[in-house]
Amino acid sequence: MELRLHDTLTREKRPFVPLDPKNVRMYVCGPTVYDFAHIGNARPVIVFDVLFRLLRHLYGEAHVKYVRNITDVDDKINDRAARDFPGLPLNEAIRKVTEETVRQFHADVDALGALRPSVEPRATEHIGEMREIIEKLVAGGFAYAAEDHVLFSPHAMNAADSELPRYGALSNRSLDEMVAGARVDVAPYKRGNTDFVLWKPSTPGEPSWPSPAGIKVPGRPGWHIECSAMAWKHLGTHFDIHGGGIDLVFPHHENEVAQTCCAFHQSRMANYWMHNGFLQVESEKMSKSLGNFITIRDLLADWPGEVLRLNMLKTQYRSPIDWTLKSLEESGKTLDDWYRVAADVAPGKPAASVIEPLLDDLNTPQTIAALHGLRNSDVAGLAASLRLLGFLSESAAQWEARKQKASGVDASEIDRLIAERTAARARKDFKESDRIRDELAAKGVVLKDGKDADGKPVTTWELS
Repeated sequence: MELRLHDTLTREKRPFVPLDPKNVRMYVCGPTVYDFAHIGNARPVIVFDVLFRLLRHLYGEAHVKYVRNITDVDDKINDRAARDFPGLPLNEAIRKVTEETVRQFHADVDALGALRPSVEPRATEHIGEMREIIEKLVAGGFAYAAEDHVLFSPHAMNAADSELPRYGALSNRSLDEMVAGARVDVAPYKRGNTDFVLWKPSTPGEPSWPSPAGIKVPGRPGWHIECSAMAWKHLGTHFDIHGGGIDLVFPHHENEVAQTCCAFHQSRMANYWMHNGFLQVESEKMSKSLGNFITIRDLLADWPGEVLRLNMLKTQYRSPIDWTLKSLEESGKTLDDWYRVAADVAPGKPAASVIEPLLDDLNTPQTIAALHGLRNSDVAGLAASLRLLGFLSESAAQWEARKQKASGVDASEIDRLIAERTAARARKDFKESDRIRDELAAKGVVLKDGKDADGKPVTTWELS
């Protein structure tokens, strides 16, 4: 069975044929580092980590290159730095904000079981590439300098007599629709309403670099040019997969296509555009005003990262997801069971029944159903499949100990009470046995009575 991926540009599921099977290349838009990542930010991290793992499984670890950028120059970063460190020069404050936020982001996504990308470039390390692309766009007539800004003209792109794609094709919008329905910046120096900024002047104290296009005053890049430059630097002008959240299709990804294709005179930037769907919390849009804005760090205080990972993968990546407490509880119970059954088992090979749904545009709900099917038939295959998907990062004992620590449960005290209850049952003191069971239940401990291989009574326990 071949890998098939849904392409946002063509709006169809297509067989995946890499440009070079020995160098499969994927770019995914990463965080703007000014605050804790929220649970919506975790979705592309987890989705494209699964795709990265699948590609490595299919083509070999040495033949897949995954680039996820860090945006470390942005107005939101400047505002956060000025707010948090008012006594410091802005550039120094910005460095403090970005370095700490990157550390936070790495800690959070590591806990989610996500592999680090092959390359994690920072925007500020690629200013030279940004200026070079801008110079190419100006020379080609696709961009112009005005009042110390450089702007891209979608009209010039669509008027070009070439093999260039049509601006608006990715988001399926015409220029007229963009003007009528989109939020566009109004500025007297813009030649067209849909023109967007490639470079802008910096105010005193802001991060700044020498400007392109003959502009004398120092400036800084616009957001969209950053990803075009970093993708070009690390993957070339044409690569296999570009991913991100559905909210990035327009304007960010539309503008990336425009910049890259016009600068390098080609018809495609990426062969496949993949976008994950929106996330809401308890059936409502996540927002600070509603009080349901949840960071990854908030959830990690109460749940193991693998529970969050499984909960995310229960919904196919292109579909909207409703993040609920009930679903988290169910995911936690599932992982408890998988850890008990498979964590300490020597893994075999990932099962075909698990791989096949992944090949169908990452059908993770069907993959999870296949994992449940392996539980009683192929534990070694279950263990290997779970590891491929980023689960079972620790032993069963470590998993249980961490859960107990998080819940404040003293395992030795529970074992002592179970021993007392076992003795009470042996002498037929069922009143005392029930009392101990109820005491443990009040602590959130559920007892399971059974028999061992010799038919002797045995009691196990788990947290409710």
